[in-house]
Amino acid sequence: MKNFDERGKSFEKKFQIDEELKFKIFARANKYLGQWAAKILGINTTEKIQDYIQEIIKSDLQEAGQEDVFNKIKKDFQIASISIEDKEIRGAMEKSLQNAKEDFKK
Repeated sequence: MKNFDERGKSFEKKFQIDEELKFKIFARANKYLGQWAAKILGINTTEKIQDYIQEIIKSDLQEAGQEDVFNKIKKDFQIASISIEDKEIRGAMEKSLQNAKEDFKK
């Protein structure tokens, strides 16, 4: 029974580590995505870029998945009268995620 308990704790620890890594990867991806969107929006001071990145990260906490981030960026582009296709935003999201994953492989 002791081995079973130890195995269970081991799985719980691995799950915890995996979830923490996933959170870090998505936070980093949102950072990259925020930098990309800020550039298109014409946000050019370091402080304002960091503020915008924080807005992107906070928007990701509204609901599960990345749709909340997509909606925020799309809305921000619409407010700024920037015409951009959904597939371009989603492509930037995918690229940001891939870059973030690469960062954590190192």
